[in-house]
Amino acid sequence: MSSPSKTRTSFYRRLYVAHLIEQGIDTVPTLMAATGMPRRTAQDTLTALEELDICCRFIPEPGQRHNVGHYTVEDWGPITPEWVSANAEHLRKTLGYPSVRD
Repeated sequence: MSSPSKTRTSFYRRLYVAHLIEQGIDTVPTLMAATGMPRRTAQDTLTALEELDICCRFIPEPGQRHNVGHYTVEDWGPITPEWVSANAEHLRKTLGYPSVRD
């Protein structure tokens, strides 16, 4: 089987990151740990969610400085989160990411 295209992996990465946020893996460091992504890729992926009309917002921790907080998906736009959840393992394997431990 051929390797997935850059377009497919970019799309899958965005869906998988949104799924992880819904699962409580909702900060840049925890996303990096769960996927092995470099910081910049994680940050760029979070920003790119809006290109899919997925509304993802950063929630700062009250009284903290230096962008301490977490992300939340407020609206999935045209994406069906149930489909993403049901196919998360396929997305993870296609992207070559490690298993997320419960």
